[in-house]
Amino acid sequence: MDQNMINLLIALLALLISFYCFYLVNQLRKDAVKKTGDDFNTKPLQLQAYERLVMLTERISLPNLISRSSQPGLGARDMQILLLEGIKQEYEYNATQQIYVSPVSWEAVRNLKEQNMLIINQVAGTLPPEASGMDLNKRLLEFVMTQKKGALHSVVLEALNFEAKKILRP
Repeated sequence: MDQNMINLLIALLALLISFYCFYLVNQLRKDAVKKTGDDFNTKPLQLQAYERLVMLTERISLPNLISRSSQPGLGARDMQILLLEGIKQEYEYNATQQIYVSPVSWEAVRNLKEQNMLIINQVAGTLPPEASGMDLNKRLLEFVMTQKKGALHSVVLEALNFEAKKILRP
């Protein structure tokens, strides 16, 4: 056998050994990832996040927010501030849940928050300065009742339920 043939066989053998080592390292890496994936299941965290977002959606819906926040004797401006603060606090309290839910779901919740705050500000802006908090609450409830497409919080709830059910499917 000449020197070129020996060099070629050594190179071929080195290549085969390299492929085999690469294969072994890759298998070990896959096994480690698979084992880690089996040990930590995010489904419960995701479902809990969807539950909390459903609760958030219910709590910042205008009818529920008004019934929880209504205080006799407040002026419209004070009631407006109280309602807006209620929405902000609920949202901030649940902001970490966005880690576990789809971007679409989180965006729907964020849009609900923004829309409700906008509605409160717009309706409050139409009232005379001497209006009471009860006047603001009444106007807000009338606005919600006259929405043709239905309440946005209902649409958001449907979206959250749909996303949570996708997680439950195997």
